[in-house]
Amino acid sequence: METIKAIGELRKERKRKFDQSVDLIVNLKNFDVRREALNTFIFVPYGLPRKLAAFFVKRSKLVDTITEEDFVKYKELKDLKKLAKKYDAFLAVAPMMGKVATKFGRVFGPMNKMPSPLAGIVPQESDEMVKAMVDKMKKAIRVKNKEMSVKVCVGKESMKDEELAANVDAAAKELEKKLPRGRDNVKDVLVKFTMTKPVVVVERK
Repeated sequence: METIKAIGELRKERKRKFDQSVDLIVNLKNFDVRREALNTFIFVPYGLPRKLAAFFVKRSKLVDTITEEDFVKYKELKDLKKLAKKYDAFLAVAPMMGKVATKFGRVFGPMNKMPSPLAGIVPQESDEMVKAMVDKMKKAIRVKNKEMSVKVCVGKESMKDEELAANVDAAAKELEKKLPRGRDNVKDVLVKFTMTKPVVVVERK
């Protein structure tokens, strides 16, 4: 089924009272999940509405900022978890990464919230670099799988059908490139909203 038609099918389902996530599910085959598990980023053309924060030396007008002086607010484990849950992703200036890892790594690491060189770490705090990284992070999707399928959020129900279809197609294509045997590792590709059943977009025998 064409992706745009699949999105249309999902829209026929009962409307919910919140802006549902749009999830891409890629089921795998001929894949050794213990040896070949993915831990990477893919990028989509249309950014997702994401709440971001940054670990910077100085406060930025472009993004919520956590400076080193603010670290004292996060003494307890519950405070670290609360911070991690408050934001979808974090960025940091490179010289602060050591201190960020020491202070926040034990909570942020398992939650996949640590700033990454691929999406999140800026060399310096110039407005130009920060703005470019914020834009990039809204289009970046973390991929980490421990089973024979990859499930990632590629958009929100409130986005246009064309934008969602473009994100689904781009994410599926990028995922295929990251797999050791490419399309030969893909069993099928599905798309769903948070509360709907999945719709098949691609099925391979």
